[in-house]
Amino acid sequence: MHQFEKLKIWQKAMDLTEKIYLLCNDLPSDEKYNLILQLKKSATSIPSNISEGSGRNSDLEFLHFLSIANGSTYELITQLHICERVGIAKGENTKSLINELVEISNMNFSFQKTIKEKLKKSPNLNT
Repeated sequence: MHQFEKLKIWQKAMDLTEKIYLLCNDLPSDEKYNLILQLKKSATSIPSNISEGSGRNSDLEFLHFLSIANGSTYELITQLHICERVGIAKGENTKSLINELVEISNMNFSFQKTIKEKLKKSPNLNT
């Protein structure tokens, strides 16, 4: 088990989630039940899956939840591109957030690689 609050990837994901919520405050209210809801769900899914996976009983389960978190990262990148393309968010705001998401994704892949290498060295940890 990992102490998720100490994981840099979780901390960065939490910071990003806060920024997404602030962005949503500036989006048109008619997007409240559509794009705003999707942005918030995707953003909160990233740190939530990291923390849930860290509390699981095996590194294999943790890898599964890190994979889900990465899927949510890519989903959020797409939603930010949509915001930009339909003109409801400024390019400089979305580009900065997308860059942070790419960094989180890279951290996630690196973390997964580390866990997989650990599992290869100690196969009995796979359960």
